[in-house]
Amino acid sequence: MAVRIFHADHVLPGDAPPIADGAVVVDAEGAIVEVGAAAEVLPRHAGPAPERVRGVVFPGLVNAHTHVELSSMRGKVPGGHGFVPWVDRLVTTRSECSPDEDAEEIERAVDALAMSATVAVGDVTNSLAAVAALARRGIGGSVFHEVLGMDRAVVLRRVDGLRAELAERVPTWPGADLAYAPAPHTLFTLHHDAARALLESAERRGVRTSLHLAEHAAERRAVEHGEGPVPEWFATRFKQRPEWPKRPLFDLAAEVGALRPHVILVHLADARADELARVAAAGAPVVLCPRSNLYIEGRLPPLLAVRAAGIEPALGTDSLASNTSLDVLAEARALADRFPSVPKWELVKMATWNGARALGREDLGRLARGARPGVFCVEGAAPGDPAALLLASRAPRRVLVARVPRTGASADPAGSAWDDPPPAGARAPGAPPARAPSAKEESS
Repeated sequence: MAVRIFHADHVLPGDAPPIADGAVVVDAEGAIVEVGAAAEVLPRHAGPAPERVRGVVFPGLVNAHTHVELSSMRGKVPGGHGFVPWVDRLVTTRSECSPDEDAEEIERAVDALAMSATVAVGDVTNSLAAVAALARRGIGGSVFHEVLGMDRAVVLRRVDGLRAELAERVPTWPGADLAYAPAPHTLFTLHHDAARALLESAERRGVRTSLHLAEHAAERRAVEHGEGPVPEWFATRFKQRPEWPKRPLFDLAAEVGALRPHVILVHLADARADELARVAAAGAPVVLCPRSNLYIEGRLPPLLAVRAAGIEPALGTDSLASNTSLDVLAEARALADRFPSVPKWELVKMATWNGARALGREDLGRLARGARPGVFCVEGAAPGDPAALLLASRAPRRVLVARVPRTGASADPAGSAWDDPPPAGARAPGAPPARAPSAKEESS
C-alpha cells in the first residue's frame, strides 16, 4: 500500500475538535503521518495526488463495552421493568438457545460491527464464544472473561481454573491484537474476595480489566443493606441468600481494588457526585451505555455530572439483549438528543479516542501521528457541525484505509489468575481473613 493523502471537507480527529477543509496523510503501513488543515498539510506532501472526500473523515470506532456472545438474545428480553426482571428473563431465555443459533448470531453481530466502522471492542464474555469471530473480522481490543458467583469457595476454585478453561475453549489465542483478562462481573454477583483476587491479578500483570458498577439502584440496596429485589431474586431463583458486606458501594469498590487506573468501570448510572469525584481522583476509566440503561431501567447515565467530575467517558452498547444494535455512534446520538449542551465532537470522541484510552490502546481511536486507527468517511454536505452530520447520517461508513491489526503472538494470554495458585478456597491475595461460613452457606 502506497502513501495516501485525503483532502476532506471536514476531518474529525477523534481526540480534538473538527478541522474544516482538512487533510490526512497515511503511510504504506497504515500509520497516520500528519493531520491538519489542508492549506498547511498538502504543500508538505508532494507526490501522490490527494483523494478528495466530500464529507467527514474520522478514525475507526471503539465500542468499549459489549457482550457479543448474547447476540442471539436480540429482541427476546423485554425491558422497562428494572434490572432484576430483565436479568431473570435473560437467564431463562439464554438457557433455551442452541449453540448453533448462538454461533450464527455472533457471526452476524460481528459482521455488523465491522460494517459500522468499529475496529475495537471491550467484549465481556462468559463463554469466549465470540473470540474467533472478532479475530476473523480483524476487530481488536480486549476480551474480559467474566467471573460471577457468591459462594466463596466455589468461585475461588473457578478463578483458579480460568487458565484451563481458556485453553479448552480457545486452544490457540488469535494474537496480540485482542488482549485477554479475567474480570469480575459486579460487586453484588461476585464474592468480594474473588473480585479482589481478579483485580489484583490484572494489576500485577499490567492489563486492563472491567467491572459493572452502580448500574441501578437495586445493586446499591443489595450491597449496602442486603435488601431489595436482588436478594429476593437470589432467594427465588437460586434458593440462597448471599451475605453482602453491607458497606457503602464505592467504599467496597475501593477496598477490592476497583478504583484504580487499570479497572474499567462500566455504567455508573446510579453514581452520585461524590462517588464520581472518587472515580475521577482514582483515574479509573469509565464507560457509559446510555441506550442499555434506557432500555432496562428507563434512565440515562448522569453525563453532565460525569463531565463535571472531570471524567472523560467512553461509550459502549452493552448487548443485543438490551439494545437494538452494537453501533457505538448510536450511543453518542442518544446522548446528543438528550444533552444538547455537550459539544457533538466530544460525543464522537467518546466513541473513538476515549474508548481506545479506556482499553489501553493508544494506537487506535484518533487520527494522530503514529496511530493506526483505520480511516473512514461519511459522505455528504456538512455546512454546520460535521460531528452532527456523522451522528445523524444513515449513509454507509466507507473504509478509506483499513486498520492494520497489532501483530505478535500471545501463547499464554491469561497467565495465571494467581501468582502462586493457592489451594481451592484459600484466601485471595491481600484479602482479610475470611469469616467462617454459616450453616446456611455450607448447605447451599
